[in-house]
Amino acid sequence: MEYRKLTSIEDPLFAQMHRLMQEVFPPEEVLAFKLWEEPLRDPGIQVFVAVSDGAVVGATEYRYVPEFRVEMTDFTIIGRSGLGIGRFLLKQREKHLRELAAASGAESLGMFAEIYNPEDAAGSLSVRGVLPMHPAVRREVLSHLGFRKLDLDYVHPSWDHEGKAVRGLDFCFRPADDETASLPASLPAGFLRWYYAALPNKPAEWEEMMKKLEARESVALLPI
Repeated sequence: MEYRKLTSIEDPLFAQMHRLMQEVFPPEEVLAFKLWEEPLRDPGIQVFVAVSDGAVVGATEYRYVPEFRVEMTDFTIIGRSGLGIGRFLLKQREKHLRELAAASGAESLGMFAEIYNPEDAAGSLSVRGVLPMHPAVRREVLSHLGFRKLDLDYVHPSWDHEGKAVRGLDFCFRPADDETASLPASLPAGFLRWYYAALPNKPAEWEEMMKKLEARESVALLPI
């Protein structure tokens, strides 16, 4: 299996990855094909695919943000069962993230991730027969990896640029120090302002959530 970086929408592997995204995520979570052109050129955004016999069988997008000293995994897709794709992507991604953190000179505090709550989101998600992508399975795997949810009624702007409020996810964090029980609210607040600056249309629900978060001193990390 190969770990291949994508840098252009002209890459035939990107078209395969985009089709995978449309199969496993609801439409409001998938950025339109042509709108990927700029993110793929951004050196801070890492988009890699797992390739087996010339076919894209998995993908992951992530980043290391030195100014916040945090990582973010944007998505992970497993396109087939029984190939060890999840483990392969995890090991390759973590190796690369360690290299990015070392190059920045800023040691990581941990990793953020938006994780589907199967009780809230299962009705809107399609797994297309790929069991590892079921939200309950994914959530349990991420719990095993050390992710915990922020004590926050989470909502985010839709990636279709229509400014809709998207629910059904928890904003989670995997601390580098497993004994960490809470975060200073300024960390997730600052990160979310930065992360969603790319979307010009934001729903009122998101702005209200952000105001409440920014008024707090800390946010507890809870089990998922």
